[in-house]
Amino acid sequence: MVIVVRKDLKISPGKMAVQVAHAAVTCAIQTRKNNLRWFKNWFNEGQKKVVVKAVSVRDLYELKTIAESLGITTSLVQDAGLTEVPPGTVTCLGIGPGPNPEIDKVTGSLSLL
Repeated sequence: MVIVVRKDLKISPGKMAVQVAHAAVTCAIQTRKNNLRWFKNWFNEGQKKVVVKAVSVRDLYELKTIAESLGITTSLVQDAGLTEVPPGTVTCLGIGPGPNPEIDKVTGSLSLL
C-alpha cells in the first residue's frame, strides 16, 4: 500500500499522520471486500505501507485514474475542515494494497515523504 500526500499543503505532521491513517484504513477495508487475495497477501506479509509525496491535488487525481485502470483500490481523502484546512480539501490518496509490481506502475517514480 502506498499513500500519496500533497506537498503543497501546509499542514502539521499530526494532521498529515491522521490523513494518511484515514487512507490506509479505507483502502484496507475496500481491498478486503473487493480483492480478498490481495488483502490476505498484504496482511500476512506485514501490512507494508509507504508514504510518498506529490506536487498537487491534480497529481492525486491522475494517480487515482491510473491505479483504478489497473484494478487497484484507491481512497481519496477529503478533510472535514475542522482544524487546519477548509472543508473538502483533498489531502492524500491511498493506493492498494496490491502486488508490488502493480503498485510500482502507479507510484514507483515518486519520492518518499
